[in-house]
Amino acid sequence: MRRLDWRTPGFLDLVGLQRWLVETPLPPRAGRVRPGSVRYRSQGTANAVLTVLGEFLRFGVVHGWVPADTTALLSQPKLPRFTPPGFDTGESGQRRQVEAAVFRFKVTEPGYEDLSDEQIRRVIAAAPSARDRFLVALLACTGLRIGEALGLHRGDMHLLASSRVVGCGVEGPHVHVRRRTDNPNRALAKSRRHRFVPVTADLVALYTDYQYERDHVAEAAGSEMVFVNLFRRPLGRAMSYTNAKEMFDRLARALGQACCPHMLRHSAATRWLRDGVDRDVVQRLLGHASPLSMERYRHVNDAEARAAVERVGSLKERR
Repeated sequence: MRRLDWRTPGFLDLVGLQRWLVETPLPPRAGRVRPGSVRYRSQGTANAVLTVLGEFLRFGVVHGWVPADTTALLSQPKLPRFTPPGFDTGESGQRRQVEAAVFRFKVTEPGYEDLSDEQIRRVIAAAPSARDRFLVALLACTGLRIGEALGLHRGDMHLLASSRVVGCGVEGPHVHVRRRTDNPNRALAKSRRHRFVPVTADLVALYTDYQYERDHVAEAAGSEMVFVNLFRRPLGRAMSYTNAKEMFDRLARALGQACCPHMLRHSAATRWLRDGVDRDVVQRLLGHASPLSMERYRHVNDAEARAAVERVGSLKERR
């Protein structure tokens, strides 16, 4: 790609950059080169890069580094087809016009397949180690994000009936989810708010099995992290995102079904909502700041739709 003057990029320059972001192969990862494998940026990643670029150029305008007409290329007026509830469109709708980004790929939000309880049990049973079984069950039981799980410290695991001996007033077994920026595996909780999530007796039993397995790896004794390497070098090092992805990829291939950490989180949230758990409770368990984030988890399945119709159809019988 040719070099551009960042202060005065033209329209065709920005179009070329947008295409370059998705059409240029990424450099191979060290030690993970497979013959014939080529990686590219996703359109979502390209959108994120272009958003940052746009904000930088606007920042440059404020400080006089970039001409004002340069940022005029970044957006154009648009009339949205739908407006959010409560949005004031003004008299005769004169406020309906918004500024829409010009250099942006249209990305459809991916859907996540729900895993049934039986499918989740199959995944747990297929996991080859106590550590992996505990990780799968933890995500399915608590709805934690994978970054939150990998960032857990052993001191976050309050699995006794009472944790008052360690100064915690929360009753019953639970885990604490805290955002830390210094985890050795760079695992990061998305939510900045500390929260705790109750856990079941079955999950406590799986954790006990994992601790027994971990105790046989001397290198793991000095790590405060819950999830560590037990079967690959360096032993005892905090489990990374890449390690977790490879584990779930192996399980998916072995079972012949899709399986990833966010599917387990999605399944937990959907199951709670279908079981009638209050939305505010589910929101707190998942660590969402906004209730609007809950919309992606509630899907009506065929059985629910049929049951609703049959309830209406049975009105004649109740007369």
